[in-house]
Amino acid sequence: MEELRGKKVLVTGGGGFLGTYVVERLQQSGCGDVIAPRSRECDLRDPEVCRRILKDRKPDIVIHLAAVYGGVEVNRRQIGRIYYENAAMGLHLMEAARQADVEKFVGCGSYAAYPRDAAVPFDEEDLWNGLPEDASAGYGLAKRTLLAQGQFYRRQYGFRAIHLVPAHLYGPRDRFDPASSNVVAALIRRCCEAARQGGDALTVWGSGKAAREFLYAEDAAEAFVLAAARYDGEKPVNIGTGIETPIRALAETIAETVGFRGRLEWDASKPDGHPRRCLDVRRAKTELGFEAKTGLAEGIRRTVAWYLEHRPV
Repeated sequence: MEELRGKKVLVTGGGGFLGTYVVERLQQSGCGDVIAPRSRECDLRDPEVCRRILKDRKPDIVIHLAAVYGGVEVNRRQIGRIYYENAAMGLHLMEAARQADVEKFVGCGSYAAYPRDAAVPFDEEDLWNGLPEDASAGYGLAKRTLLAQGQFYRRQYGFRAIHLVPAHLYGPRDRFDPASSNVVAALIRRCCEAARQGGDALTVWGSGKAAREFLYAEDAAEAFVLAAARYDGEKPVNIGTGIETPIRALAETIAETVGFRGRLEWDASKPDGHPRRCLDVRRAKTELGFEAKTGLAEGIRRTVAWYLEHRPV
């Protein structure tokens, strides 16, 4: 992309799941330098650290992907920490970027920020029309804080902050730790273990009726790079497929892919979380020229193959 050629880009969370794909795509796009500090050397909760890295590295563009999150139970039990750490990182980093005269700041939101009762598919204009689902409220409201900060800075300072709202990400390199993994990675791990052990049944949390939209991480990275190059608007942009999939159908697809032949038993005493999440993705197509390329079945196949190759023995 000519717009990015020769640019120096700082990617926070560049060693994480989505971040590694964004870094690779930026490098393919001809960027002059891609900076991806690790959290152990760059604590973004500290405003002085944020100021120092921007002063020392002098990036043209900042893509802020660093985040603290987990599955439904982690988000529920640690709601205060998750809100504080995500909000603090965004507040300090964007202020430091403004002070350093960074050309553009690309913020990463979450569709967990949408109100529980928002009409499906979620339209960007509905982000502020109510509170998010309780289980993800800390994370979702921290992401809204990042959006508001960018919009306010644009209005007062002319700071070019943009905000993308990706759907539920999955793919190779995801976190498969049962303590912190999200639904796709968790189901892949559990189905693979059940298949290996030859179990007759696998118990899955919830009723299976809740529905989500799943976006392959490599496709999401393409959207972020397109936005860094082409988008300069105040309004947030949904990034996804626009396709809603029930958790029951997701689990069945994963079980079939890994070769688990037993029964899936649903524990309805466990929470489903938000009943439905799916994005209206028309703005991404119009403003970025972005459309997701990877279908769910193919994405699951690739993710399972990666997990089987890299899982602990």
